[in-house]
Amino acid sequence: MKRKGTVQVRRRSGSLRVFETYRVVLLGVCVAGCSDHRISPDELLVTQQQMRAPATPLETAPDVEAVQALIDRRMGPCRIGPADVLAVTLTGVDPTPPLPTVQARVGRNGEINLPIVGTVKVAGLELEDVEEAIRRAYVPDVVKDAVAYVELVREHTTQVLVVGAVTMPGLVPLRRNQRDVLHAIVAAGGVSELASGRATLRRIRKPGEETTLDLFDPAGIRSVLLLDPLERGDVVTVQAAAPNLVFVGGLVNRPRPQEYPPGVETTVLQAIAAAGGLRTDVTPREATLVRRLSDGTDAHVKLNLDRITTGKDTNLVLAAGDILWVPYTVETRAQDFINRNIFLRAGISVNYSVSGVEYLNRHRQQSGGGGAGGGLLQDSFDPFGFMGRNTSLQTLTSQPPPEP
Repeated sequence: MKRKGTVQVRRRSGSLRVFETYRVVLLGVCVAGCSDHRISPDELLVTQQQMRAPATPLETAPDVEAVQALIDRRMGPCRIGPADVLAVTLTGVDPTPPLPTVQARVGRNGEINLPIVGTVKVAGLELEDVEEAIRRAYVPDVVKDAVAYVELVREHTTQVLVVGAVTMPGLVPLRRNQRDVLHAIVAAGGVSELASGRATLRRIRKPGEETTLDLFDPAGIRSVLLLDPLERGDVVTVQAAAPNLVFVGGLVNRPRPQEYPPGVETTVLQAIAAAGGLRTDVTPREATLVRRLSDGTDAHVKLNLDRITTGKDTNLVLAAGDILWVPYTVETRAQDFINRNIFLRAGISVNYSVSGVEYLNRHRQQSGGGGAGGGLLQDSFDPFGFMGRNTSLQTLTSQPPPEP
């Protein structure tokens, strides 16, 4: 019995020496041959900030007053223009019978033709100014006093095509003070849930020329209003947002792509939780975030999961297309090696691919010795059942051996 115990101790010491040698060699290879090229989360934020093009504020734009006046003119009340149809009614206190209501179409030259007085220039005027121009045409040459009332019966519209991520794509009519990209999108029912906020304008009379605008940025809206008015046949395309897809893999329980509705923000810890959490047979302590930057390059960011979990590091918000990978490290590879190859029982370290009990029984059955009266080798070598008393080993022996 003493000799047997001595052999067990030697086997244990030899196994430990093999394991320690393996660990030292693995650490040496990783330290000598592996260089970490990943950046920190703070460096990622600085890099993204540097890549953003600084927006020119309105106060520093040239001729600010002229720009503001143009915007006010575009967003102001409707002005009369060619092809509009007006209804003109003239009344007054003069004993002369009032003139009947007449309808007049604004010509290409911006004038309307009225009885007695002839042509009156009305293009570019608001309705109140048109009424004053007509009253001056009749007073005092035709009547001593009169009041003119003008109603816009039919306004000329410009039809443009709006397609993409809008509620009702198709041809939309735009009034004269609405001939811009913003009003065109509103006339198409507004942007849909899939919209990215960016729109592209293609003018039919300027093939090959495109203008892309950011509708979620005040500077982008100002740029919309500063563009030349839209013309018939122009095309406005509202770009759809990229799928809000985050890829999570590595040492997690359910590695898979995770899709979220557009606009929903997901953090690193939320994505890991949605992947079923980290594997419990090993202890991952870090992760790698791969993000595509605006210049087309990929940034690899090293994340310390322990510090993020305790709130010491920022729990970064993931962007669409990000890859969150929990990689193997020296520590997790060693743990995985132990889990797969080394089991501790009664102070003895044994390397095997199947359990000893399973091996003995399978060998006897394959050799034909498992018939009646033959019994199993387990009964011969372990008649008192010491090998089956350990609960963990019992569970292990009840499982089929792994495939070679």
